[in-house]
Parts: sequence; C-alpha cells; structure tokens
Amino acid sequence: MLEVTGLEAAYGESRVLFGIDLHVAAGEVVTLMGRNGMGKTTTVHSIFGLLRPRAGRVAINGVDLTGASPHRIARAGLGLVPEGRQIFPTLSVEENLIATARGNGPWDLAAIWALFPRLRDRRRNMGDQLSGGEQQMLAIGRALMTNPSLMVLDEATEGLAPLIRAEIWACLGRIRDQGAAILVIDKNVDAMARLADRHVVIEKGRVVWSGTSADLLGDARVKENWLQV
Repeated sequence: MLEVTGLEAAYGESRVLFGIDLHVAAGEVVTLMGRNGMGKTTTVHSIFGLLRPRAGRVAINGVDLTGASPHRIARAGLGLVPEGRQIFPTLSVEENLIATARGNGPWDLAAIWALFPRLRDRRRNMGDQLSGGEQQMLAIGRALMTNPSLMVLDEATEGLAPLIRAEIWACLGRIRDQGAAILVIDKNVDAMARLADRHVVIEKGRVVWSGTSADLLGDARVKENWLQV
C-alpha cells in the first residue's frame, strides 16, 4: 500500500531524515513513534508532498509518487489528519466534512455521524466553537470523507483528556475493522500496542527499532532508550 525507502529530507541546510524505511500493507495499522523532534512529522510531510525529499522513494500502490503534489497524493488514496487538527474555523461541522468529500466509498455523512454522534449533534456549530476533542473527531471525519485507502494521523490524541483519548482510539479501532490501513503517530505506548499490528521507532531521523506489539511490550529498552516512558 505505502512503501517508503531511503527517505531523506531537510529544511534548508538542516538535515532531518537520514534514510527512513517504512511500509504499511493494506488493512494494516502501523505506528510511527519517537520522542519530540526526532523526525516523525517531517516523515509525514515528505510522504504527502508538503516537503520535497532530498532522496529516497515514496510509492503508493506500486506507483512512485516521490515529491508529488499534495493533491496527487490525496487522489492516490492517502488521507491526512494533521498535527494541530487544522479544521476550517469559520465553516460548520457539516461544511468541514462536505468540503473534503470525494469518491464513492463507505464514508459519507451518515457514516461519520454514526462514528461520531457528538459531531452530528453539533453539525451546525462552527469549527472554532468545538472543544479540542471534538475538533480532533472532525479532523478524522474530514479525512475519512476522502474515502482513503490509508489514513495518516499525526499526533492522534495529543493534548486531549484521557476519556477523549480512549474514545478516539476506539474509533480508530472501528475504522481499522472496516478495512482501512492506518499510519498513526501517538505517544501512548500501551494504547498503540493494543491498536496496531506493527511499530516503527525513529531517533534523530533514523529508524532505530521496529517490531510487533508483543515485541514492543516485551522489550523495555524501547521505552527506556527511545520513547522516554
């Protein structure tokens, strides 16, 4: 589904990524983990064409889309829930969702209302009238309305209350159960171990560890050395 090989990226003369290898198969949930400032968001931006890679390859369903424009990446089947949510503050909840609707697929307004009943109740509210948790639900719903084959979430539950985090994780489980592949950045190791199939840890722009959930929970070095848990 997604194949990232040898990905290198920089901001000006400051190199950030040094040969990232990452893949997500159809229907699979993979986490990208690491401490702050280690290159996770830069990896996402490079995949989505928001930052042009210096080297390496990004392929979607076997098609090389390295450095392609964000709209080409979206049309290829990737949906992004960006860090900071970035919803449209002066559009209503329903307008936010309709604005990104694309293609014939399982995700339409009725499906989003079923997944997030709270959004249905607030569908006439403006984006800036929502709580942080509701905005994150809206950002997820907006990405789903593109009917992606792979959804990428950058800091899926950052800054949210524990009950809201648990609700978001449960919704991601339901999205997974409907067959969508997911690449998720999140700091909550135990929750991610329950949700995901595999995990990739990066440190200073390099992959330093990868493995299954059982591997992650069974290897104390991962938390101690690279996740500060």
